[in-house]
Amino acid sequence: MILSPLLRWVQRTSLVTQIAIAVVIGIVLAAVWPAATPHLSILGALFISALKAVAPVLVFVLVMAAISNHTPGETTHIRPVLVLYAVGTLAAATVGVVASMWFPSTLTLQAPAQAAAGPGSVSEVLMNVLKSVVENPVKALLEANYIGILAWAIALGLALRHASAGTRAMLQDGAAAVTQVIQLVIRLAPLGILGLVASTFAEAGAQALWGYAQLLAVLLGCMLFVALVVNPLIVYVAIRRNPYPLVLMCLRESGVTAFFTRSSAANIPINLALAKRLRLNEDTYSIAIPLGATINMAGAAITISVLSLAAANTLGIQVDLPTALLLCVVASLCACGASGVAGGSLLLIPLACSLFGIGNDVAMQVVAIGFIIGILQDSAETALNSSTDVIFTAAACLAQERKAQV
Repeated sequence: MILSPLLRWVQRTSLVTQIAIAVVIGIVLAAVWPAATPHLSILGALFISALKAVAPVLVFVLVMAAISNHTPGETTHIRPVLVLYAVGTLAAATVGVVASMWFPSTLTLQAPAQAAAGPGSVSEVLMNVLKSVVENPVKALLEANYIGILAWAIALGLALRHASAGTRAMLQDGAAAVTQVIQLVIRLAPLGILGLVASTFAEAGAQALWGYAQLLAVLLGCMLFVALVVNPLIVYVAIRRNPYPLVLMCLRESGVTAFFTRSSAANIPINLALAKRLRLNEDTYSIAIPLGATINMAGAAITISVLSLAAANTLGIQVDLPTALLLCVVASLCACGASGVAGGSLLLIPLACSLFGIGNDVAMQVVAIGFIIGILQDSAETALNSSTDVIFTAAACLAQERKAQV
């Protein structure tokens, strides 16, 4: 008797509303009944595991099907999307550098150095990316190596453009079947978000984060500024109309979910579903969004630049303008390669610190601090990264539509 009204309410209520209610319930439970959060966290863990399980297969099948069924001469707008990705990441790194100079942070370098080591140079980052491209396709799927998955999906898609109509139709049917599975998983998002919110707020004690309040404020402030000012400005230049309806929709429907899943890869299905609702060119978004999850890393660029300059400021190193500009470029390149490096953006901090002559021992202590504040920093970084994938993909498609109408 209770389930029937509940099911009817779920069918009538939008997914965004359900997620918002789940967020509120999760915060209240974390504050009132923290002992229950370990049990609720199972829901979040299962939700993330389900997304991560289906995302590699989804990306592989969708990209391969989209390319194999692409009609020669038909516009896909991939190049404009890539330009927006590059501009957005470089702009985010610049915001991080400027904010760090205006509001310099000082660290207490007492954290033990992590055992893991980041890459030693930009060339090493690029080499990791190239190795990921030629990874065994089965291993790439098993390990969710999205660079390798994209490379093989694109190669097979191009080869299958010459296949029979029946073979290409079968690929489309397979993509539709995987999409239905994804939609089922996404419908369970409110339960997963409930568990993630409850466990996050129960673990993120204010005392653990208060010591790094200024550093967190600079990081989160930069990400908010990029999300609400820089990205809308870039979108406005592309589409020449009010960008905020698009930007706020993507932040609400993609950014909120990514904030709590902390995984751009796990948010790929969410972004693909949003792009479909926005009625974007499927040939474009089926390739651009998975690609954005690997190279469009505005949040990572901010993290690398802010923490590197915080280390330099702590050691009393004066950073001149040319070096700051170089840091913007290096942070952007490192951020694009973050998905190809184990540990993500934090383990790329030593590479950026090397610009200032900061040794690896000190740099890895900065990485340790990054893990401490990662409860909020990593969530905000992922929300910015993932929502920007849809924003820029939509902006490129809308810009091409505007040009076609002129």
